[in-house]
Amino acid sequence: MVDFTRRKLMATSAAATLGASVAGVATADEVEESDTPGAPSVEGSLKRFSTTAFGAEVTGPFVFRDGGLLYSLQHPSEENPEPFGRAAVGYFSGFNFTFDGSNDDFEEVGIPETEEEQRDVRSEAGDYEILFYGREPINDGEELLGVTQTPDGTDIMRSDPADPEREERPYFAGTQYGLAGSNPDCNQFVPTNEEETEGYLFTNWENSPGDVSRVPISQDEDGEWSADMENAMNLSNTESLRAHGGTRINCYGDLSPWGTMISAEENYAHPRVNMTDTVGDIVEAESGAGLVGAAHFWNRPNPGEISDAISTYAQYDHLEEDFSPQGSWALTGVEFLAYYLGSDQSDQVDDRNLRTSPIDDVYPNPYRYGYFVDFREPAAEEPEAVKYYVMGRAAWESPDVQGDQKTVYGCSDGDSKGIYKFVADDPIPEYDDPMDVTGTLYAPKITNDAANASEGGERKSPAYVNLEVEWLELGHATNAEVESWVAEYDDVTQVDYFEAHAETNWADDPAAALREADLEVIRNGNQNYVSNEDIVEWARQYEEHGPDGVDDELRRVPFLETRAAAKEIGASIEFNKAEGVDSVDDAGPGDYVYFGISEFNDALADDEGDVQMDRVDGGVVYRAELEDDYNVSTLKPVIVGPDFTDPASVADDALRNVDNVYAMRDGRVLCCEDGFGGPARSYPNDGLYVYEPESVGDTAEEAVEENEEGEENGKGEENETGGKGEENEEGEENGESGENETGGEDDGEN
Repeated sequence: MVDFTRRKLMATSAAATLGASVAGVATADEVEESDTPGAPSVEGSLKRFSTTAFGAEVTGPFVFRDGGLLYSLQHPSEENPEPFGRAAVGYFSGFNFTFDGSNDDFEEVGIPETEEEQRDVRSEAGDYEILFYGREPINDGEELLGVTQTPDGTDIMRSDPADPEREERPYFAGTQYGLAGSNPDCNQFVPTNEEETEGYLFTNWENSPGDVSRVPISQDEDGEWSADMENAMNLSNTESLRAHGGTRINCYGDLSPWGTMISAEENYAHPRVNMTDTVGDIVEAESGAGLVGAAHFWNRPNPGEISDAISTYAQYDHLEEDFSPQGSWALTGVEFLAYYLGSDQSDQVDDRNLRTSPIDDVYPNPYRYGYFVDFREPAAEEPEAVKYYVMGRAAWESPDVQGDQKTVYGCSDGDSKGIYKFVADDPIPEYDDPMDVTGTLYAPKITNDAANASEGGERKSPAYVNLEVEWLELGHATNAEVESWVAEYDDVTQVDYFEAHAETNWADDPAAALREADLEVIRNGNQNYVSNEDIVEWARQYEEHGPDGVDDELRRVPFLETRAAAKEIGASIEFNKAEGVDSVDDAGPGDYVYFGISEFNDALADDEGDVQMDRVDGGVVYRAELEDDYNVSTLKPVIVGPDFTDPASVADDALRNVDNVYAMRDGRVLCCEDGFGGPARSYPNDGLYVYEPESVGDTAEEAVEENEEGEENGKGEENETGGKGEENEEGEENGESGENETGGEDDGEN
């Protein structure tokens, strides 16, 4: 346990017998040496509750009213012994948080030091009991939990020779985002009785096509939970969700103040431009070579193959350079969405052979993915799915609805992304029709000079600098208006990709037509969707007349192309892997909102933009106080992860690469890791930590200086915390999804 007011950690711990020797864990010499002051450190105390089984992230924590805890076992290694070799959701039997604000209610679990411990779900505070597994048969065996189906009831799963049921079920060839039913993430419990011992557990499945399942669970007199799998359902296979085109990459979410599950679509394939580039850069250069993102290739036949194709073009077609469009690895699964919508299965890429027949009957509209999805009437026979198109389109990791029921904060995961704010005109549940929800979308602008200043040639550490935020208004609209703009692109198919961008008839020479179309899209953008010129013109009118002064046909731009629009007007779209945001239920003025930034590097630590501080690969958790109008304007670092090259003696016990954050009602915060080992640690497992805040009057930098002075005088306490995960940059830059051995991706969209 760590218990201190901000100080550099100098803990020691024994190295695990395997640790960095486990396959897939990087070595410290693969990254530049770093020694960022204050990394790792904590303002308050941090205590490890659990470590999860090898290969699995800690995702989807939920705390019941009685203090019981559950979380998801997301894509564990299949080589783990039972019961931890399959994706599952489980709870900790025999443990309840006491809600007194103190971490004294549980014993800290040590680091896993043997292979047996590394392949186990461990805690000193209760036993992890499985509630249900992914791909369990449900609906009388007609469905598998977490697996979407075509309209005629065929499971949408790629061919998997290791699956024992493969002879019994048909499979699809081609690319899919992760192994279906292997990535359970967010869990939210909606009670159906006053005692909150019965109800429905809603679970996100982070795949494409995506899914949200609803499983009835109940608690007996001894406090043990059980799942009723006979009455479980996949909401993706309901007509309500099909009407929205389904979902993709359902990641984290929130339990709304009105008692419903809100799922977040983490649509990594939405970037129009790479990293810190802007659409204006493309227009000015008169070419998108090296600049275009994955969004331009959404309706390309075999979209996930674009990076390989570009490599060929650069070699043989005189393309200026070889590059990988940001998010291109997440184009996997897009064609499976077409099958979900009812398209005939075509001869999709198999053994790297190109498709000869593009999809021309039913194809997913890119502007229908990347939203918050609210499941109204959660206990109904079929909950009503509502997408909040008006809240913006992104790689949403999570929403956080405040107590005014109007203000929503959201984090977009990946490299050079944003945190966003939406404010409804009226409380959201007061709208009779959710499509009438009306409000304003905002993007952040970091305004303090300290965020990019240096002292004596040294960059400032993020451990010592608050980020001051001004919110830039992007636009105002109703949910129905934005959906009507989205609907205009419903009929675009893969044939349109050829017809709009190639002179060669695809039926005569598909390979030549595809090459022509790709090169034209790289030069001038995809003309089937919102154009580059529209985005630049919207920004020009915005600068001249403000958000309310743009032409009516351009009002769609910030809602459909949120990231590109925000970047074009100078918003601080520099956050790297903004993976968590949460506050206490019904949070009001004076309460805190926590933002988890999994990695503080790349655009946050380069020589451009609004933030130019020192690198902390282990990430930062920020805390912001809600003001009287539910705005937040100051992000204060309260947990700082380790440097990537810190030794295990420092990093073994530190929080690194924070993913989900979950604010309990007593003010403590659950912090989940998504690091997959990393060179700094002596073990490869992710953990769940509990953060106990400490109120201090000093600034972060003053607190550190005081603690360092105490150490020099022999008064500093020895404390333990730390940790670090693998850098995820290479997977995105090389167009790779970083799939692990169970088919789950590593969320490394960098």
